[in-house]
Amino acid sequence: MTNLNKLLKQAQKMQEQVQQEMASLEVEESAGGGMVTVRMNGHKLLLRVTLDATLLAPSEKEMLEDLIVAAVNGASNKVDETIQQKLGGLAGGLGLPGM
Repeated sequence: MTNLNKLLKQAQKMQEQVQQEMASLEVEESAGGGMVTVRMNGHKLLLRVTLDATLLAPSEKEMLEDLIVAAVNGASNKVDETIQQKLGGLAGGLGLPGM
């Protein structure tokens, strides 16, 4: 039973570390060759959007919308990948099989 308590404490500590990592993580992703750039935190909250001025023309509305969606989705994927990489290292410290 002592091993189980120890394992649970390690898991709780790992969860706290993950939460801290997510709070401090920021990723940036661009679309359209840098015409749209977004910054997102580890909780997937959009922090900033930067647009190339040429996209502000009314004739570029659909392209701008598509590029924003692509940049936000790319940033979201980057957050997932970064958290997964960090989790892999943390989970290894628990000594669980398959981690």
